[in-house]
Amino acid sequence: MRNISRDAIRIVTLRTEDVEQVTPDGTSATIAAIAFDVDRDVTFAATTCGGKILIWRTAGRRFISPEESSFCFCGSYPTPDPRTVNLRVLAESSRLVLVSRSGDIVVWELSDSGDFDSDGDIVGAVETGILAASWSPDDAFIALTTGMYENVILMNSMFDVLSEVPLETSEFGEDAPINVGWGSKDTQFHGSIGRAHLNTPEKANDQQESVDDDGLPRITWRGDGACFAVSTRSSRHPSLRVIRVYSHEGRLQSTSEPVPGLQANIAWRPNGSLIASTQIQIRSGPQDTHRNGNHNVVFFERNGLRHGEFSLRRPLTSDESFYRIKDLLWSPDSVILVVWIEHTRGDTLQLWTSSNYHWKVLLKVVAVLALDDETNRFTTVAWHPEHSWQLVSTTSSQLIVQTFAWDTCAGASDTGCVGVVDGDHILLTPFRTQNVPPPMSSYQLHVRVQHTAGDTSPSVLRRTPSHISLTPLNDILGAVWGDGHVIVWSLHTCTGPGTGKVMNPVLLWMNDLGNEDVLWRQLQVSILDTDTKQRILQVAVLGSAKQGFDVVDVHEVQLSPTEEQTRIDETHWTAKLSGKDGRLMLDLGSLTSFWQSREGEIFRVDSTQGAKAPLCHFPEFCFSGVSFTACGQRLFVGLSSSGKLYCTMEGSNPAELVNNGNSFTVASGFVVFTTNSHEAHFTPAAILVDHLINRSLAEDDSLTPNQVTTDTWEKRRVERGSRIVTVVPSTMSLVLQMPRGNLETINPRPLVMEAVKNDLDAGRWQKAFLACRKHRINLSIIVEHNEDAFMAGVSQFVEQIQQVDYINLFLTNIGRSELSAKTISNVCDTVRLELQTKDLSKYVNSILTAYVVKMPPDYEAGLALLLHLRGMYLQPEQVEDAVKYIIFLVDADKLFDTALGMYDFSLVLLVAQHAQKDPREYLPFLRELRALPSHYQHFKIDDYLRRYEKALWNLHLAGPTYFQEALHYIERHQLYETALEIWKATEQYRVVLGVYGNWLFDRRDYRQAALVFVEASDLRRAMVAHERALEWQELFQLSTKEKVPEDEVKEIAHRIAGELLSKKRYSEAARVFIDYAGDNRQAVTALVQGNEISEARRIVSLHGPPELLQDVIMPGALDVKAQLTEDLNEMREQLRKQLARLGELRIRKVQEPDSFYGTEQANMHNIDVMTDFSMAPTAFTRYTTAPTTASKASKHSSKTKRKMERKVGSGRKGTVDEEEYILKSIAKLVARCGVTQVEVKRLLPHLLHFSELHRSEACIVQQDMESFETELRDSIEEIWKSPSTTENTVQDSWANRMLIKEKEQLMNPLERVAKPMMESSDWGIGFLRTKTNVPMAVGSPACQ
Repeated sequence: MRNISRDAIRIVTLRTEDVEQVTPDGTSATIAAIAFDVDRDVTFAATTCGGKILIWRTAGRRFISPEESSFCFCGSYPTPDPRTVNLRVLAESSRLVLVSRSGDIVVWELSDSGDFDSDGDIVGAVETGILAASWSPDDAFIALTTGMYENVILMNSMFDVLSEVPLETSEFGEDAPINVGWGSKDTQFHGSIGRAHLNTPEKANDQQESVDDDGLPRITWRGDGACFAVSTRSSRHPSLRVIRVYSHEGRLQSTSEPVPGLQANIAWRPNGSLIASTQIQIRSGPQDTHRNGNHNVVFFERNGLRHGEFSLRRPLTSDESFYRIKDLLWSPDSVILVVWIEHTRGDTLQLWTSSNYHWKVLLKVVAVLALDDETNRFTTVAWHPEHSWQLVSTTSSQLIVQTFAWDTCAGASDTGCVGVVDGDHILLTPFRTQNVPPPMSSYQLHVRVQHTAGDTSPSVLRRTPSHISLTPLNDILGAVWGDGHVIVWSLHTCTGPGTGKVMNPVLLWMNDLGNEDVLWRQLQVSILDTDTKQRILQVAVLGSAKQGFDVVDVHEVQLSPTEEQTRIDETHWTAKLSGKDGRLMLDLGSLTSFWQSREGEIFRVDSTQGAKAPLCHFPEFCFSGVSFTACGQRLFVGLSSSGKLYCTMEGSNPAELVNNGNSFTVASGFVVFTTNSHEAHFTPAAILVDHLINRSLAEDDSLTPNQVTTDTWEKRRVERGSRIVTVVPSTMSLVLQMPRGNLETINPRPLVMEAVKNDLDAGRWQKAFLACRKHRINLSIIVEHNEDAFMAGVSQFVEQIQQVDYINLFLTNIGRSELSAKTISNVCDTVRLELQTKDLSKYVNSILTAYVVKMPPDYEAGLALLLHLRGMYLQPEQVEDAVKYIIFLVDADKLFDTALGMYDFSLVLLVAQHAQKDPREYLPFLRELRALPSHYQHFKIDDYLRRYEKALWNLHLAGPTYFQEALHYIERHQLYETALEIWKATEQYRVVLGVYGNWLFDRRDYRQAALVFVEASDLRRAMVAHERALEWQELFQLSTKEKVPEDEVKEIAHRIAGELLSKKRYSEAARVFIDYAGDNRQAVTALVQGNEISEARRIVSLHGPPELLQDVIMPGALDVKAQLTEDLNEMREQLRKQLARLGELRIRKVQEPDSFYGTEQANMHNIDVMTDFSMAPTAFTRYTTAPTTASKASKHSSKTKRKMERKVGSGRKGTVDEEEYILKSIAKLVARCGVTQVEVKRLLPHLLHFSELHRSEACIVQQDMESFETELRDSIEEIWKSPSTTENTVQDSWANRMLIKEKEQLMNPLERVAKPMMESSDWGIGFLRTKTNVPMAVGSPACQ
């Protein structure tokens, strides 16, 4: 669905004065051959001038001023036959090789500038002459055909003869097929004629050769240089054309089958698939043989067999006119086939391409492009070897370089019309209503340009348009020819259903620009409906002057809105542009024209200033470009030949969207483009505008485009090689074309969502709903888009949808959506109320759906609706259908339980019967329930439905006779709190409290049990609970209240004090001993054990006896000191061991990182780790689902997660987690050291005052504590010191990067474990430090 358009044109003229300087006799020169030097960007041309061959070259620059557009003379070669057979530049050896008809092979050495370093050197000669010559694509071989003896000579690039074989031979070749007799005439059935005719010799056709044949051989090479083909005319009678294929070693491979009328032209497709030739059609009659004048392009395979053909569609001409195919040429990418045609009016080049195995002509190039050339004939035609779309042709005195590009002609978005040129027809297809794949189309518009009105003579030009264009807002089609003819039609595309014509084209306007010095190559048509009184049609035609800059010829035609063909007024103006080979850019929303220069600058074109000041620019020239308005800004988007897609706007720097794009379009507020990585991107225009505004000013270099992040928009995979044809927003479709030519229409989600949102904003609820349903979009988008608007328009929503099934589908999607439960309930309730208001009997299923899908579901309301319907005396079938429908929505067992929970047995039976439940299962159960009292019946139902709290209420209502059963029910289902609420302020309340307290006591929740027992006035049991909870204050308070005997109180005191001592609650135990047991000695002993010596001394001084100081306190202080010393020694030993182990681990981490981290060798190569067993076959298909192996794995990992955490925290020796474990252990040691400091601080004053022995022990423990504190602080500083930031430079390799990545996953333990801080507090006694001037060693007997 693409056309070929001219991208650029360049004409280099061989001026007469230049030729006269070389040939003083004034002989004219005619260009006969050309050669390309791609390294120097130079084209060489050989001209025939008298008895010499003159060699010329062009300049290496692309754009040259008119006065410099000429050839430079390089040298000449005199020869008796100045006809040139081949001219070639050998890039590897930097030589120019000329093969002449006389048989000479001449070589010139080239300098760096392209000039000749010396005179021509004859490296070889053939006495009989050379009729044809052709170099292989890689310049490794040259194939020649000689004159008299007609041999094929194969040489290498050094002109050594590799092979010489006769051209005409009876052999087929090395690839001759083997005939086993199958399908031969001898084995076939011949009917009534019998086999006798097999012996009758066939009459030879003496007139099957072509009269247009010049008799010369032709040579063509395959693209890989492995084979070449030679087309020759047989010297025997009849003299037919035969194609022979040779290998690059000169051996004959195959011979083509005889084809009547085969002509000399031959061209091997570069990809090697086909050999193209031409044939003039021959029709045999009973008396003679004559030609019908039609020409075909026929294809052969490498083995010589035919492989398809197509007709050249010869134009209508008189019988005396001349028409001949001169040559065939394939483009380097094998896409375009050029057919060089000679006819009476001049030469024409037809550009053909295939799509879906159909060949069509996209463009015709005529020789009238040549300036001051009256012959209108081409002398040579060739494709540039490196620029696939650059066609070079020559006339007698000019070299014409034309560059082509693909162009898609897509029209109005409301119809999706696309036009394709096929000769003198324009194939049109509106993709909104029809998806017709090429080569077919919905409508064929026949175009015929007439010189005069009503001219039907052969002077009518049936020519291919140079360019066609469709308007972006209406289906207005325009076509322009290179000579300036312009025609505009109104297509009148039918978009509605029906069997009429899909289009009814009407001619709107035509004109002949008539400037012979300008080649008109692009047309831009746009129309604007200003008001109801007039319409403005603008036709802008871009042309390139043959020796100047571009011009734009603009015509604005005012049309009548009622009579389309009536023109009210017409204005015309011409803008002269400041460059050459630019491109018009289409604006999608206005009549404004923009022109893009070859440097990428964008200009506005108008009648006053032409195109003077650039608005913005692309970094490079973009052949495909468009302008449109988004977010109040005019945005320009263009695609360059390199595949880079740019966007820019006025006053901003350009941005690059992607660097591998192959097509794009603009529709529905998106820039849609495809890439060579087989993806379709949908970029919101608003994102591009924000990017250009926010980032363009921050760019330092205005010429360098910034990259737009492609992760900010949606994209999807498409088929390999897909290109965009058009976008139809009304049908939310994107039409793509595959490389072969077939079409694929998809509905991308961004386009669908954009259309749905527009419909929702406009209140077109039905259209939005149907679009979501068709494209499988969750219908919750109808609510999510604008919840307030939906809630306000529920009435219109129901009126537009109407169908019950559609409303059910909508409510079901809402119930399953990710909306909040409140929103779901509000939507369901609002829609339900609207349906109930409109027609309850019609929308009963939808109302039931609303009850079921709301959050939480209201099954009881749905069942109640069924009872209401039954009471409305509706048809039984309607009620039955409603019951069946709700059973379809909800599980039958759940509905049965819900109906049972409503205590309505008729409803239960209704559900059970339509749910097809077995009566033997539910009827006995229902009979049993019916026989019970009402409240007890409800109790049984609720208990069956596991509604235990409600069952307990009903059991309470059943009467006090069921109280014991209620107690068992409470204990069975642990309904204590509910029972307390039920039986509050009743006689059974204390009984319930007692049961609750026993349950708490059994669960060892003694504190709660004691409170419950107190509430139940059971103080004795409350005291037991307080004692178990070690709540001695509440215990003795209740003992006083209960008036417990003193002996029992002392017993309780000794018992609970012992429990407190076991829990190391020494102060509380001492208080119990003193206050309730009256045992001062036990109290003092408890205080000393807890290092509460100050309190113990106070108790002795207050209550006595004094001897407790000597007997209990002083020995106990020494015991505490001994315990502290033991703790310090233990902590010191732990610190030293862990510090040593930490040093070992860190040394190992540096020296042996692989073994430490447990990483594998990343540089293990050439190791076979594949198993010898193949994978077991599976039973999966595209329609089966895999078992939940992932779920099992996740369960397994979840199950072992805590176990793995315990392993990490255990710090097992030798594991990677050991270092972290040691650091955490040292952090805990710091906390333990702080606790020990407090204990030492409390002990030291008493040791100082008791005795000299105690004082010496105080000195020892203080020095011991200070020594450990210093050691611990130094160790912490050493362990948590900042690591060096200097890193060794490691060679960048894949193995090292993988190793570093694995190590980064294991964070440094120092970063995971915070450095512990040791508080600097004055815990010691300064008096002891002053007395001990020199620090004592640990373990010294006394202070010195």
